[in-house]
Amino acid sequence: MKRRVLVIGVAAVLLVLAAGAGGLYAYDSSRSDVIAGGITLGGIDVGGLSAGRARDVLQRSLGAKLGKELVVKWRGRGGVLRAPDIDAHLNLDRMIQEALRRSRQGNFIHRAVRELRGDKVHAQLPTRVAYSRDKLYGFIESIAKQIDQPAADAKIDPNGLTLNFTPSREGIAVQKRWLALRILRELRDPNSRHVAVVPTRKLRPHVSTARLAYKYQTFITIDRANFRLRLWKNLKLAHTYTIAVGRQGLETPAGLYEINDRQVNPSWHVPNSAWAGALAGRVIPPGPDDPIKSRWLGFYNGAGIHGTEEISSLGTAASHGCIRMSIPDVEQLFPLVPLHTPIYVG
Repeated sequence: MKRRVLVIGVAAVLLVLAAGAGGLYAYDSSRSDVIAGGITLGGIDVGGLSAGRARDVLQRSLGAKLGKELVVKWRGRGGVLRAPDIDAHLNLDRMIQEALRRSRQGNFIHRAVRELRGDKVHAQLPTRVAYSRDKLYGFIESIAKQIDQPAADAKIDPNGLTLNFTPSREGIAVQKRWLALRILRELRDPNSRHVAVVPTRKLRPHVSTARLAYKYQTFITIDRANFRLRLWKNLKLAHTYTIAVGRQGLETPAGLYEINDRQVNPSWHVPNSAWAGALAGRVIPPGPDDPIKSRWLGFYNGAGIHGTEEISSLGTAASHGCIRMSIPDVEQLFPLVPLHTPIYVG
């Protein structure tokens, strides 16, 4: 008898629990479309609202802010972006789904008890904006065209008068991906000023001014028309000398060369040329018969820079193709000009 009473009691308790659970389940199911208290979307409190009601509230509260013009700027350049330009609109479906998903976390008993007790979820969910990626990056490209500037390498374009040196210049490029993120952040933030500063990065030249100056620590230019040799150090004019150049028919060869031979008190290796007469092919050692005085800086096929005692020939076209200098001048020049120094004859 006692056992029967115990079984009946347990059954009654189970029935009560089942009825209670069924009631909680029914209550929870009836609120499947209701957002839990304490949830905000884009800073708007939508707790306790149905999905449809929350949609209306969000559209009224956030739609107008999204429609404001967004200024994109960089040093006086930039443009204005309007939401329709990139098909931007509130992604209300996603926002509501995220709010309901957060509301439905846990089992039905947990959710029902939480609702009945008035407890809150306390979740701040962001504004979601749908947009056309192609149109957004099309707008960003239009901004980049105003701002982007390629880097310029340092270079020289020598002639007889000067090196025509062009210094290097850094370039600049819009960081397009970061600009897209800034624009979207401004659109999504209901408290933003709707201003996006364009992020940029510097572009380094392949050949900087410093690198070019290091490469051309020494450079020689020959101005045949004005009979001047100019010595450049680190791309700056260091010395100018009066010279003699090749006479008509035996002109000093024009072009870009390099110093390939350096000698002190050189011998004269007479070219096998008709103008040399009986001396052709001979080697004249240093001394009074040697017209190449003191120093020799060879650069092309027997042509070079050397000293001369014929001072009256300086400032004229008088040599057989070489470049003549006064002996003091060539002795000053010689230690300043290492092998492989570029020389431009113009």
